[in-house]
Amino acid sequence: MHALRPHLLLLMVVAIFSGNILVGKALAGLPPFTISLGRVAIALLVVLPLGLRQARRAWPVFRRHWRPLLGLALSGVAFFNALIYASLKFTSPTNVAILESLIPVVTLLLSAMLFGERFRGRQWLGVGLSFAGALAVITAGEGELAMPGGINPGDLIMLLAVLVWVGYSLLVKRHMARFPRYGGLLVMLVIANLALAPIALLEGAWQVLPRLSGEELAGLAYLGVFPSVVALLLYNQALAALGPTRTAVYLNLLPVFTMVGAFLWLGDPILGRELAGSLVVIVGVWCTLSPPRAG
Repeated sequence: MHALRPHLLLLMVVAIFSGNILVGKALAGLPPFTISLGRVAIALLVVLPLGLRQARRAWPVFRRHWRPLLGLALSGVAFFNALIYASLKFTSPTNVAILESLIPVVTLLLSAMLFGERFRGRQWLGVGLSFAGALAVITAGEGELAMPGGINPGDLIMLLAVLVWVGYSLLVKRHMARFPRYGGLLVMLVIANLALAPIALLEGAWQVLPRLSGEELAGLAYLGVFPSVVALLLYNQALAALGPTRTAVYLNLLPVFTMVGAFLWLGDPILGRELAGSLVVIVGVWCTLSPPRAG
């Protein structure tokens, strides 16, 4: 059961990240950095009583390792989700999900290039299968969203978000163990608030936030508690156990969860081609769970 724990945690993470995309689309009428600021501000209030004592005790550690701490805060906590919300203003939730599923491929390549990791043929096959299955999911019924003669700007923004998250995953693997669990997250949330606040003010957050509806406030509350705190802690725990490459492969399940969520909440139909693509994604994830060879 202990060996299955990180895999179960990652399934919960994928479900929460899928909700992040769907709620982000529902809030797409708001400026993206304003959404992100509201999200990290709520998360800061949630984590403050949990991490304040740890943060005080670990302050010398934060000062000594401020560079990786800053990188973690800006990449995974602040700008990754801000870029997702920006992309959702132009593209669909399923497009965002399939592009986010590129993360395992990019992580695999960077791990091989930077850290000398070597992978079995079965793992490469698994990454290819999972990506192909996710691609089949996104191309089943989303053709009407394509822009003839050009690339959707939302897709380009999401590709940038992918690179940001891969950088975060690699930083987590090398540096996160230095910081206390809740105290480290608290300090990263403080940095994220400071980084996002000026950009959100330029977007007009001071005018938008006082006029939020009850549904918009509920959406921000979900984003501030679950993707910002719960999923991040679960993801970091699983990442420490499995490594960045095997952990990232689970994100190939994101199109499947998003497709099911869109069916349940938005009434979108699920096609046979989408079901077949989902099966290929799951097989690909299973293949990639084999451990890497030593470099």
